[in-house]
Amino acid sequence: MPLPPSTERDLWVSWDDYNALIERLALNIHESGWKFEKIVCLARGGVRVGDVLSRIYDVPLGILATSSYREAAGTQQGSLDIAQFITITRGTLDGKVLLVDDMVDTGLTFNRVGEHLRKQFPAITEMKSAVLWWKGHAKATPDYYVDKLPTNPWIHQPFEDYDSLRPHQLEAWVRKGRRS
Repeated sequence: MPLPPSTERDLWVSWDDYNALIERLALNIHESGWKFEKIVCLARGGVRVGDVLSRIYDVPLGILATSSYREAAGTQQGSLDIAQFITITRGTLDGKVLLVDDMVDTGLTFNRVGEHLRKQFPAITEMKSAVLWWKGHAKATPDYYVDKLPTNPWIHQPFEDYDSLRPHQLEAWVRKGRRS
């Protein structure tokens, strides 16, 4: 099913576009020459991005759960919750760390998570950040990004179809071949 056209208020992203953005982000980081030893991605939005970067760079992936977009069916930012623990595949969180998310919106999450990680993991020697989208009104500046969005559009990501899909609807969903 074709996506609606993007506007200054809404950015519609297909799976192909989404994957291409992650690849461009990986290339931006590589071209910078910065070497990192571990990735921490923010769940949920940064998990797919972090997973792909972890595979491309062949470094351990850590996952930190955060949540702030719970209000108004996930369209309004509320208070920020940061998980107490990080899940990481090898070792502990130390050395040079790349912090990954899908976007920097207001910047609240990025700023607070950065402070949290530096406090909880003093063995981090350097930390940089990477996102697909950097919104113009953000109070944080990522080190790496693909698109800067000065008009602050709502980003409709391809996996958001699953936000409203429930188990009892799966049979009809699969039968229709609905995979947008």
